[in-house]
Amino acid sequence: MNGKANDNGPMLNAYPDSCGTRLEDIISVLKKPELKDVFQSFYILPSIYNSDLDRGFSVIDYGINEAYASKEDLECLRELGIELKLDFILNHASVLSPQFQDLLKNGRSSKYADFFIDWNKFWEGCGDMTSGGYIRPRDEYIKDMFFRKPGLPILMVRMPDGSDVPYWNTFYQEVIYPRPDALDLMELLDMQYTSASKLSERICRALDDGIAPADMDFTGYEKYRDKVTDYLESKRRYLGQMDLNIRSELVWEHYRDTLKTLSSYGARIVRLDAFAYAPKEPGRKNFLNEPETWDVLERVRGIASEYGLSLLPEIHATYSEGIYETVAGKGYMTYDFFLPGLLIYSIEKKSGKALADWAMELRDKHIRVVNMLGCHDGIPLLDLKGMLSEDEISDLIQTIVKRGGYVKDLHGQKNMYYQVNATYYSALGEDDRRMLFARAVQMFMPGKPQIWYLDLFAGKNDIEAVHRAGAGGHKEINRTNLSPDRIEYELKRDVVKEQLKLLHFRNTCPAFGFDAELTVAYEGSVLTLSWENAGHTATLEADFSDCTYRIIQ
Repeated sequence: MNGKANDNGPMLNAYPDSCGTRLEDIISVLKKPELKDVFQSFYILPSIYNSDLDRGFSVIDYGINEAYASKEDLECLRELGIELKLDFILNHASVLSPQFQDLLKNGRSSKYADFFIDWNKFWEGCGDMTSGGYIRPRDEYIKDMFFRKPGLPILMVRMPDGSDVPYWNTFYQEVIYPRPDALDLMELLDMQYTSASKLSERICRALDDGIAPADMDFTGYEKYRDKVTDYLESKRRYLGQMDLNIRSELVWEHYRDTLKTLSSYGARIVRLDAFAYAPKEPGRKNFLNEPETWDVLERVRGIASEYGLSLLPEIHATYSEGIYETVAGKGYMTYDFFLPGLLIYSIEKKSGKALADWAMELRDKHIRVVNMLGCHDGIPLLDLKGMLSEDEISDLIQTIVKRGGYVKDLHGQKNMYYQVNATYYSALGEDDRRMLFARAVQMFMPGKPQIWYLDLFAGKNDIEAVHRAGAGGHKEINRTNLSPDRIEYELKRDVVKEQLKLLHFRNTCPAFGFDAELTVAYEGSVLTLSWENAGHTATLEADFSDCTYRIIQ
């Protein structure tokens, strides 16, 4: 199926159930004549694994999620000549992981007692113990630290002996208490039915309101407080992602086992999610600590190379920080998180000058990237600081929001913007010509193009999905699952057919490649990007005044 004329052809990006209900449905789409030789690679998002929350990014284990895929599906992709990009979540694992469940069952005697980060052990000597049973680090240690959410990143974990131990929890957490009914309380407390029924209603109401057992109102039932509180706490369960202790050799065994597994699935690129949070030191910034982060990556790369895997560290940071350049300088591919917003900005300004400058920087600094338009998260904006002015970024945000997008603020703080959630098609004003123009420019910008499935089908903002998801459901605006019938319909649209032609050209034209030579020119309103490789050439002339383009071969 795949011509493989170059080494950085287009890569499809989707969840295993994005087109249909299972991975086999996407494979059926890839087998269609319209998609022959269109994609070199496929980035399958991590709900392909046995996972619980965050649509895959909270991994229980790296076994195939039988609800969405099978090993036979992966073998079929291999037979189609499509290489995989898969996720490896370096920093954390689900509380439902076998390692954490063993810790809950066996406590301090668990083989995995040090697999996760005991908060109090980590901060010993660096703070004061609180009445809540956790150490509050002194200001000199914590003043410069970055946390993803308000407050300290702690989950209090009940051990089998009844003690509570704080563990490091950077991302999501949820504590789930049982809802006792009257019969439960009668058995526990030797109560009469009517009193047990009334107390049960009060307890369940308090739990529904998010009130912790120790803070509940036991007026009239004071003598039962301690037993009820202990009962609820002993039965509590958890959802969330627990940070891994990279000082534990068991964690490194887990890393090796995971990379070996991903290689067996057919992966060639492994995206390292949340890697910058993994190395932790008291008093350090808690994000991309140096040199520890690079030491960890180098050790992971050594393991990955044994299994023929290339690493793609995923990190968002401002342009002015230059972290993209640092990552590339260490010999890794990196994400071009600047292109999505910069391209919309350039189209709105009717000028390709900023894109020309960016293309030349990538070329001159020999930075290998995976580029994109849309993705499963949103359109990055934090990254553009330093490349564009604050006013220009603000105008860009307002443009996309007026077209139905949602602003994602960093841990809830206004003006600490992170991304705008929208489909790329809607962000462009749902204009077919602009969508095709943006895709053509992406095909000729440096890097390996990653294609979000919904962009390919010119999907619009799914506002209903956001409302259905409720609080925190803004990302669902760009994650609409497409039925087979919908895909058949979309394949007849010109905006889809023309994108497929562009992708086929990009995948099969030998002028492209990571080591191909790029010439960049910008005159008037026309950006010219020319590629040459082993005597083969391909040129794009993109006119930003009217979003027209011409490809010359």
